[in-house]
Amino acid sequence: ADEARDAGQDMCERTAWRLCSEHGWWSAFGKKRSNKSRPGPPAHDDLVERDFTATAPNQLWVVDFTYVATFAGFVYVAFAIDVFSRMIVGWRAARSMNTDLPLDALEMALWNRARAGHDVDGLVHHSDAGSQYTSIRYTDRLVEAGLNASIGTIGDSYDNALAESVNGLYKAELVYWEGPWRVADDLELATLGWVDWFNHTRIHSSLGYRTPAQIEAEYYRHINAVEQP
Repeated sequence: ADEARDAGQDMCERTAWRLCSEHGWWSAFGKKRSNKSRPGPPAHDDLVERDFTATAPNQLWVVDFTYVATFAGFVYVAFAIDVFSRMIVGWRAARSMNTDLPLDALEMALWNRARAGHDVDGLVHHSDAGSQYTSIRYTDRLVEAGLNASIGTIGDSYDNALAESVNGLYKAELVYWEGPWRVADDLELATLGWVDWFNHTRIHSSLGYRTPAQIEAEYYRHINAVEQP
């Protein structure tokens, strides 16, 4: 983590350990890190408890970010996903993994829903316990937007499995398929296209082989039909 900070990357020790673990790297001077949680209470309760289901849009969002190696260094990509439709409602690619990364993805998600006239008040926002998601700035924005923060168990990827699944699809369907990547701008432009394809063209078996956009369109058509006299 110290070396990353010296190189201009805002990286906490937990993230450094995670990156090393995923690459199979371990310190020559320390022991291999276990999966045990750090002591201390979580910043927020786990309101999801691995139940990634919703009966309508804007009930539950899951968020996470991943990293992509380019010739010019790492690029970090954050996503916000609506659990009901699997739609990626917000995303952001950046050269730094500081709080601005997921915060910008959150702002895009809020803007997208507001533009469509959808109310997100009371929505459950679920993340892991990363410092970006538990920061004062991020937490204050959740409160301001009327969202309920939920955080899974520290060090347990299953507690945010749906977001991890989207990260995996992103890596398999874009990053590895079309890489290697030269610079951040190339990846950001490609990610824009992939998100649009993911939301409007890619069918999902979990959605009955429909797209996220189709699922949401069908939901609102039904609601409007019920509400009409």
